[in-house]
Amino acid sequence: MPRINFHDRVTLLNLIKLCGKEKKLWKVRRIHVDLLKRNLIRKDVYIATSLITTYAKCGAPEEAREVFEQLGEPSVVSWNALISGYAHSQLGDEALKCFKYMQNVGVIPDVVTYICVLKACGIIGSYEIAHEIEVEVRKKELVHKHVKLGNALVDMYFKCGALEKAREVFDHLTVRDVVSWNVLITGYAQHGLGDEALKCFRQMKDAKIFPDVVTYVCILKACGTVGSLEVGQDIDVEVRKRGLLQKDVMLGTSLVDMYCKCGALEKAQEVFAHLPMWNVVTWSVLINGYVQHGLDHEALKCFRKMEEVGTSPDEITYICILKACGSVGSLEIGEEIDAKVRKQGLLQKDIVLGTALVDMYSKCGALKKAGEVFEYLPVQNVVSWSALISGYAQLGQTNVVWNLYRRMRREGVVPNFVTFTVMLNACSHAGLVKDGEKLFNEMCVVYDLTPSLEHYTCMIDLFGRAGHFDKAKALLEKVSHSGHLPLFLNILGACKKWRNMKLARWLFEKLIELDENCAAAYVYMENIYAAAGMQME
Repeated sequence: MPRINFHDRVTLLNLIKLCGKEKKLWKVRRIHVDLLKRNLIRKDVYIATSLITTYAKCGAPEEAREVFEQLGEPSVVSWNALISGYAHSQLGDEALKCFKYMQNVGVIPDVVTYICVLKACGIIGSYEIAHEIEVEVRKKELVHKHVKLGNALVDMYFKCGALEKAREVFDHLTVRDVVSWNVLITGYAQHGLGDEALKCFRQMKDAKIFPDVVTYVCILKACGTVGSLEVGQDIDVEVRKRGLLQKDVMLGTSLVDMYCKCGALEKAQEVFAHLPMWNVVTWSVLINGYVQHGLDHEALKCFRKMEEVGTSPDEITYICILKACGSVGSLEIGEEIDAKVRKQGLLQKDIVLGTALVDMYSKCGALKKAGEVFEYLPVQNVVSWSALISGYAQLGQTNVVWNLYRRMRREGVVPNFVTFTVMLNACSHAGLVKDGEKLFNEMCVVYDLTPSLEHYTCMIDLFGRAGHFDKAKALLEKVSHSGHLPLFLNILGACKKWRNMKLARWLFEKLIELDENCAAAYVYMENIYAAAGMQME
């Protein structure tokens, strides 16, 4: 290995820092070897600490630990670098172990230490340790002096799911900068509380705190969550006035995503078209927007354009486009993606992508292919099982459906809501009343799952098809508050076959209560009366 020439100490430190920024681990290792030859790690704590930080940024925490252990007496700065490195690599438990050991050897934590440890607590959701740290830093009166520490506390409580505590800490901060507000808004947005995030955004503006790019990205996410197109459009105008849209691809991507989630796909396409550059995330967001709104052919066109301009798809892109393939039955494109995924070695690495392939083949009716992919997966979870079972159910292969379900149970995989929906639908179409009842009871009693409207619909349909109207009516009465007209219409249609006038009249009255202008109800009743040789009054 060639010797690395360093002109001076500053040059060396800058080079190490650059390696971390560029994530060039091989360069860091070369520098490390040269430093060992020169015995500079023991001689210069700043160089050693910089090396620890850089290894961590490159995703090599164990090598960071190796450098740390080469130090004679690590300072608090070196300890901070190691703890931060573990936290950066999402190894929260290791970070907390280092923190405890640091205290045991008599090194006194500083503000940076506490910030790093709070991040680690947020990673593993350790509310108790975090609370202990809060008590400790308040005793030292550090929270009021250091806004970054206060921000870290708010962020940590959000990540631990303690939303009220997070808000309490925020409200008691003596100084709140833009980062403080960003942490608050992000916390609510990540927990799906879009309305609360929007409220905080308005409060931030009232407090005369100027939003930055991070603020806009977070609040656009909130707008998408609650479908607040109006606020989203206002932010669009605001960021354009400030010239931010042309400078930040993440902000542009967030705008596209917001418009997609709010159903304004033309607006999303317009923003996308005027962005100065597109990355794989931007393309994936637009493709996913089309898929979510059932515009699968548009999604496929978009995917082809993405390939034409030379942007390589990632796992998210493939998952989105496989969903589109399944919806429109585009087996050819699905097989093409399968080949690319295998070539890139992604099938063994990403269970979600593998499941998406199983689902695509199942929906396209290529069940042999679906089975092959399924068996090739490193882990077969309930989602992949449900996707495969659904494929056979759609083709009416009831025996295979039951065999797969039993095998899934034998292998210890617990069925979920989707699994039961698929199985109950299969029972309904095959007329398996007893099996359906057993499954429904199993879902409620054994697995303690509360049936959704979809599950009730399956059971009501099953009973209706089989002429078990008393059972169908009993379930209908449980969900009559839902106002789901198709539910009542399905059974009303079955009444004609079984000539059940009493139930038909009850259903008709319920339908008219829900919607007095329900034309389908009148048509169904006229047909039922006609079939019975009667006239509707």
